[in-house]
Amino acid sequence: MTMKSSVQASRGDVPYEDRRAYPRVSVAMPAFLHANGERHSVQIVDLSAGGAKLSCPLSLPSGTKVTLDFAKFGGSPAVVRWQSDGLVGICFDSELDPREVSALAARSTALAARMKSAE
Repeated sequence: MTMKSSVQASRGDVPYEDRRAYPRVSVAMPAFLHANGERHSVQIVDLSAGGAKLSCPLSLPSGTKVTLDFAKFGGSPAVVRWQSDGLVGICFDSELDPREVSALAARSTALAARMKSAE
């Protein structure tokens, strides 16, 4: 077995999350998803420069073109990659600025801490 085939064989053993091109950060952020000409309220669960995981009540098949409207990013065109148990994974058409993603994650964490302390 060559080194190349050994690397390819072992890649299948690596969890999908560890093979992502962009690091994901957990957030709790409301957003709107535009799909099939309608606007729907969703919650962003995690976010990266390349995509997002959404809590979404819609049934959207893989390949559906959508636009995610959130924070100061406005409308970010994307495509649905997967859906399972009320969650949807999308891939953005254009990469978001990683610094902006980090800033949104920090803001989400600070807001969650503030809301928890107010309880």
